[in-house]
Parts: sequence; C-alpha cells; structure tokens
Amino acid sequence: MKIRVYYEDTDAGGIVYHTNYIKYCERARSEIFFKQEIMPTLGEHEGFVVRNINAHFIATSVLGDMLEVKTKVLNLKNSSTVLVQEVWKDDNKLFSMEIVLVYIREGKPCRIPEELREVFTEDY
Repeated sequence: MKIRVYYEDTDAGGIVYHTNYIKYCERARSEIFFKQEIMPTLGEHEGFVVRNINAHFIATSVLGDMLEVKTKVLNLKNSSTVLVQEVWKDDNKLFSMEIVLVYIREGKPCRIPEELREVFTEDY
C-alpha cells in the first residue's frame, strides 16, 4: 500500500513521528480486507487485537515522501497470525515490525473465521 507523508505526520523536527509508522501498518492491514470487500471483523464484539509488536526504526522519512507498506504472513494458527510489516521509501527500508494478532469474540481468543483466514493466504 502506498502512503504519502503529510504535514500532520511529522514532528517538530520535520520527520515522521515514530508512532505513525505503526499507524501506516494498521492502515495497510485494513486495506488488505477492504480490497477484498470484507471487514476485518464479522461481528460487533469480535475482531483482531494486537497481542505483541516488535518494532525496528531504521531510517526517517519527511514531508512529501511516498512510502510503501509491505506485509508478509509469517505464521497462521487457529486463533492468531504473525505478520511482518515493513515501510519502504524506494529501495530503502525505513521501518519493520513483527506483529502478533489474535482473533477474539466476547473478549476471549477464538478460531479465526474461515472467510477471514483466507485473507492471510498471500503476502501484500
């Protein structure tokens, strides 16, 4: 997914504020579902929650930069998935994170519904 850096994304030093890389990755995960015309949740009290994030801030980006978020599925289990998401500017990797997502229903981990599991069958 392509993302442009806007003024609102930058800090007082003119570079992208570090938490925005995590937001960019969240948007990219949502877009994976939206492009397949499904929501990342099937009910009011269920959906994916973040269990763990291991983030690596490698380089910076600035106002106007065009970035690309790439997502790769590392592992898909019954109720969770592990993804690697990277933010790139041209051929330069700026950010990388490994994220564990757990599917919950009524606050408890449960099996990922089949129609949502299918989303994780390829890399984006």
